[in-house]
Amino acid sequence: MPPELAGTTIVFDLDGTLVDTAPDLTAATNHALSLKGLAPMTVAELHPFIGHGSFVMIEAGLRFRGVSLGREEIKRLHEHFLSFYAANIAVGSLPFDGIPELLDRLLGLGARLGVCTNKLEGLSRTLLQALGLATRFGAIAGGDTFAVRKPAAGHLTGTIERGGGRPDRAVMVGDSEVDFAAARAAAVPAIGVTFGYTPRPVRELAPEFGIGAVIDHFGEFMPALERVLTQLR
Repeated sequence: MPPELAGTTIVFDLDGTLVDTAPDLTAATNHALSLKGLAPMTVAELHPFIGHGSFVMIEAGLRFRGVSLGREEIKRLHEHFLSFYAANIAVGSLPFDGIPELLDRLLGLGARLGVCTNKLEGLSRTLLQALGLATRFGAIAGGDTFAVRKPAAGHLTGTIERGGGRPDRAVMVGDSEVDFAAARAAAVPAIGVTFGYTPRPVRELAPEFGIGAVIDHFGEFMPALERVLTQLR
């Protein structure tokens, strides 16, 4: 690893990459389902849908329970979901192992750090603040921050630029197709994590999206970053 990372921006996805948010997202989904008298879902049942957003999680829960609702009724359930989630955003959610230490090491080497997530910016900031991570990031961009969102390249490049970096000196870290599609569209090399919420294995996605490195835990991150940075030299 080079002695410093000055001029390099490392952008992380949030759910399934930085933080395991599945417990609290499942609880919020179950709160919405309970308003229709429906039995709760397990984290395992909802796991494949988490990366696709809260609307999809609610729709999956309804489908699992054999219930069909109109779009307006689903929107009302979604409002209840958001209210419950905002009030219970860090009950069971935790950073993945090694994240605080890794972020501090990257900052110590001079890297700029950012978060690019399709989660609403306000909720993203609330979660990162509750977990004591927010101050480590120079930019936190949610799905409502810009006019576009992942997989659009502009969401990623906008995050990089908001943090004072340059897209040609950046790396994207994510767990799902939308992360890797945004990185590819922005010509930013990517590191994929295998423990997130994508229904398709990241190693299966790697050739399709040109993922530069794949890791199973953050203990493997620094060597992976070194390999990916060779693409920028």
